[in-house]
Amino acid sequence: MAAKPVIVTRPAREAAQWADEFRAAGLDAAVLPLIAIEPAIEVEPLRAAWKHLPDYAALMFVSATAVEHFFLHAEEGQRATGPRFWATGPGTARALLRAGVPQDAIDAPPPDAARFDSEALWERVKGQVGQGVRVLIVRGGDAAGQPSGRDWLAREIDAAKGLRDTVVAYRRLPPSFDDAARALALDGAAGRAVWLFSSSEAIANLCDAMPGTGWHAACAVATHARIGEAARAAGFGVVRVCPPLREALVASIESFT
Repeated sequence: MAAKPVIVTRPAREAAQWADEFRAAGLDAAVLPLIAIEPAIEVEPLRAAWKHLPDYAALMFVSATAVEHFFLHAEEGQRATGPRFWATGPGTARALLRAGVPQDAIDAPPPDAARFDSEALWERVKGQVGQGVRVLIVRGGDAAGQPSGRDWLAREIDAAKGLRDTVVAYRRLPPSFDDAARALALDGAAGRAVWLFSSSEAIANLCDAMPGTGWHAACAVATHARIGEAARAAGFGVVRVCPPLREALVASIESFT
């Protein structure tokens, strides 16, 4: 029996890339972005961060999207040299390489890590932080441009007596659903497709966009245990956790027949 189609819920451009990779692996993939990405409202803090790059011992990027939007504000000809560049996972590390950051300047969990998150990254980089060491956290913000997301790593920097600044490189907004998106979501709710979640925020946005929908017949693959917990809390019937590596994801999706 063939595997069920997979619904890829990452932001639009990333979702399209992932869907193409799944199709190349023989899966039927549909795109349903559950987070809309928009530029930051205030760009001066980003420009200022580039001007003060030598002040930082490290720059921590929460996602590939954070990398891409941050590097849009580099001055012409400016190179990202000097600090260490921290990435929470392989996608973020690849985005740094595409932006011209040398491989030996990037710190990230190893490719075969059991998980890709702030905790795994901190295990790699905590020795770099001490009294007065300054770190810039590059992250997303909400619709108003205020920083949003987990603060776990920021608290660890504080506990290590480091100094940290935060800059919002982009905004994360809820999606706008048209009739086709709602029909696809209902297919997923009925268990006729497998949801792929790489963000707890995406699950919350889905539930907000489809109020009153039951998810007990739905099945999902989550790329982190914390995201899996969010899917179960939302009522998804079957949830499997899998690292965000293509081969592992394909195998997990194919297990739903």
